Amino acid sequence: MSTDARINNEPGFVLHTYPFKETSVVAEVFTRGHGRVALIARGARRPASALRGLMQPFTPLLLSWFGKSELKTLHAAEWQGGLVSPQGRALMCGFYLNELLLRLLARGDAHELLYDRYVDTLDQLARQDGTTDYERTPHFERILRRFEKNLLSEIGYGATFDVDAETGAAIDPAARYVFQPERGALRSLGQPGCPVSGQTLIDLAADRFERQATLAEAKVLMRALINHTLGTKPLYTRQLLRDLTELTQ
Repeated sequence: MSTDARINNEPGFVLHTYPFKETSVVAEVFTRGHGRVALIARGARRPASALRGLMQPFTPLLLSWFGKSELKTLHAAEWQGGLVSPQGRALMCGFYLNELLLRLLARGDAHELLYDRYVDTLDQLARQDGTTDYERTPHFERILRRFEKNLLSEIGYGATFDVDAETGAAIDPAARYVFQPERGALRSLGQPGCPVSGQTLIDLAADRFERQATLAEAKVLMRALINHTLGTKPLYTRQLLRDLTELTQ
């Protein structure tokens, strides 16, 4: 497809906006068929602009744009509907997802499966009320860990959790391991890495997050893997979520 092709009615979400010149904004959007795209929404900051209320996160849109450069021009945006907007803590979790996508996705790379997972995850977050399951484990944690794991896998940083990286043997659920982002699970506990139980590794491989111990260790491990992928610049929404948790305890 040529770089100046006109794209019409592409499903997408605004991840972030920032001012551009006097009355416009640049919207970083996540679309199903074209991945992350930067769009100039001309006049969107004017009070009477039809785009003003649409250039908001978590609003399902049909987006149309054109342009030859990396920064495209938004031609039209239409509300698609069909999704409950997250509120409260779910809203903060949604902003965390958006920051992950902004930091980890390259522009122009389509991730249709990840897009569908993002929509489903927003829906799951919006439908939670903060209650806990029978183990008193927050639903939000389970939702975020699953999305983090799928995101890393989708962009090529997926880890193998159910095999010992040194021996190739199946993970022993009763053993302790350290996990190194570049290598995987190692039985030699004297090596640097993120300490984790064999059962947690098996649960991660199977996408099971019912055990409270698994959720607690998976949170630390996924944070280490994401930090390794991101580099030194911190995630701002992660700190906000941490502060919010401390305030509500």
